[in-house]
Amino acid sequence: MSIAPIVSGMAPLAVVGDVTTTLRAVVESWPLAVAAVLALLGVGIALVAYWWLRTTRGEEFADLLGEWDEAVVLMHPNPDPDAMAVAMGISALGEQFDTEIAINYPGQIRHQENRAFRTVLELDIDPIDHVTELAAENVILVDHNTPRGFEGCDGILPAAVVDHHPGEGEGEAFTDVRTEYGACSSIVAEYYDEIGAEPVPADQHASEIGSDLALPSAVATGLLYGILADTKQLTVGAAAADFEAASYLQPGVDEDNLDRIANPEVDAEVLEVKARAIAGRQTEGSFAVSDVGTVDNADAIPQAADEIIRLEGITAAVVCGEREGTIHLSGRSRDDRVHMGRALEQVTDGISNASAGGHARMGGGQIAPQPQLSDGGEPASEPELPRDRLVDRLFASLSGDV
Repeated sequence: MSIAPIVSGMAPLAVVGDVTTTLRAVVESWPLAVAAVLALLGVGIALVAYWWLRTTRGEEFADLLGEWDEAVVLMHPNPDPDAMAVAMGISALGEQFDTEIAINYPGQIRHQENRAFRTVLELDIDPIDHVTELAAENVILVDHNTPRGFEGCDGILPAAVVDHHPGEGEGEAFTDVRTEYGACSSIVAEYYDEIGAEPVPADQHASEIGSDLALPSAVATGLLYGILADTKQLTVGAAAADFEAASYLQPGVDEDNLDRIANPEVDAEVLEVKARAIAGRQTEGSFAVSDVGTVDNADAIPQAADEIIRLEGITAAVVCGEREGTIHLSGRSRDDRVHMGRALEQVTDGISNASAGGHARMGGGQIAPQPQLSDGGEPASEPELPRDRLVDRLFASLSGDV
């Protein structure tokens, strides 16, 4: 009988045996050296694990910005102070890591406080209507986690997402969505705090504070106003983190500029829309819905909702109005039975080209027009959901019947 197969089968075992013998000999000859090597390996692994666990989201985000030459912060349509504050905070942070960051947004800035915010803090931002107008390839979504509101937005793959709203959107390189926070501005304030940035007082220059990283006064003022605006002066939906962020920002806040933003001149149409909303409201129990008709300034709609929810006996309110064919919805709730974001989602569910969402206390949505070809081949203007049915559906959703 040939022994070749036996030898062939034993060869790997022989090699393993040789390696084992050699390792045993090394250990026996230099036990202290082997122990030292193993100890160093253990320390190295422990240090890597410790560093990974100790790295904050702020440090991660700053490192990411430092890897890019340029990026663009994309705000949601018709951006509010929270979105604008986050955008300017990220842009200023990028400057400190030699990254050029532009700011884009779809829609308009019409709310008087939003316009004041932009003017007083000298915010450099540019509107867009098409995806090709984005200022850079690396897109950072802020205060929303799914691009919307302009042509081609569905094809965007954001590099980073920083948000506090519920949703499934993610960034390819970085995602930080904290739905428990009252404002997205609090997240960015934490980033500055975590990288050791010192707030610069309004009467000082960054060179005077003795820190390599600084939080400019304009950014501190903007972030604080973003927190106050989204939490109704820290009275609605504010978490402990929002209070901590406000405390961190305070030394750098310019109180005069803060007052100028908070108390701008009021557009006459806003007052008229508020009056129409109050006078024309329909009520069912403690719920109110008001259709204010056509408006030129869509930002008047959420302001009208803010007024109705303050009326005695009203615990949940929704105001709807139309601008350029799009129906805008804005809701407020102080009723534990009504999660306003979910209620508006249910109203728009199943309606094509409609979207809605938000938090328990406040939410918003839009129903865009649906062009349909009539018999003559011309677009028909009839809405997919008539306004009277929309009001009925809103009441049903607030009551939990949808």
